[in-house]
Amino acid sequence: MSQHHRPDHLSRAHLDALEEETIFILREVAAAFERPTLLFSGGKDSLVMLKCAEKAFGTPAVGGKIPYPLLMIDTGHNFPEVTDFRDFRAKELGAELIVRRVEDSMARGTVRLAHPGESRNVHQSVTLLEAIDEFRFDALIGGARRDEEKARAKERIFSHRDSFGQWQPKDQRPELWTLFNTKLHPGEHFRVFPISNWTELDVWQYIAREQIALPALYYSHQRAVVERRGLLVPVTELTPAKEGETVELRDVRFRTVGDITCTCPVESLATTPDQIVLETLAADISERGATRMDDKTSEASMEKRKKDGYF
Repeated sequence: MSQHHRPDHLSRAHLDALEEETIFILREVAAAFERPTLLFSGGKDSLVMLKCAEKAFGTPAVGGKIPYPLLMIDTGHNFPEVTDFRDFRAKELGAELIVRRVEDSMARGTVRLAHPGESRNVHQSVTLLEAIDEFRFDALIGGARRDEEKARAKERIFSHRDSFGQWQPKDQRPELWTLFNTKLHPGEHFRVFPISNWTELDVWQYIAREQIALPALYYSHQRAVVERRGLLVPVTELTPAKEGETVELRDVRFRTVGDITCTCPVESLATTPDQIVLETLAADISERGATRMDDKTSEASMEKRKKDGYF
């Protein structure tokens, strides 16, 4: 039976099963590793993981606390609505929030832009690896999902990274019967993806069910955009209109939020999670394919970045 046409009681059971698996993985990380961290951007997928973490470990209101810090790798070009929401949620949960900035890597000389207008998004892996070294993290929990694109689909839930922080698809370990091999050699670490088996539709159905608050960018709003290479590019100081382009004010929302220089909205009038669920059912292209300029260079771009240490 298609999940798109699943009766309500089966849909609830499906979301319950996904939530249970995610909570199990979050608890497994806390038990198996000495220095884990949860990557938290303030985006919808990380907010879903945070809701599951609340259920796994409790909230300050009931004497609970997420047992690992939250980590954000900030390009300095993120939407302020998202970083403000990130800070608000971390404070609300009493969670430790660690922010490491690509700008600091640039100041150290470990990141060098090819030209002033180059997107910093592709350099996040350098700052991430520096943060891993600084805090000696042995597990990093992220919100990537297998339905996002082809490289993500190859990923295990517990994804082994070598001492250089690199991902080798052929070296990934089997995960039969949800048994995870968490053995590490010195200098190695794991990237852990608790919502690997969720889809964009699952995420929005869960947001609707759990009434999870999100940054307003995820819902319909008017924004100045230009059409470029089949995408709607937001007109900002970082992404100005080019000569000959026509700036239009359109009703849009963001399916995913990230660095301003490579994240595009889609046309939409949806103002609630339920309305977005209906739009998602009709969508015929993935979030990244519809909204990310940096992934359109080639089908292998994400896999290369992952092998270089990107999440």
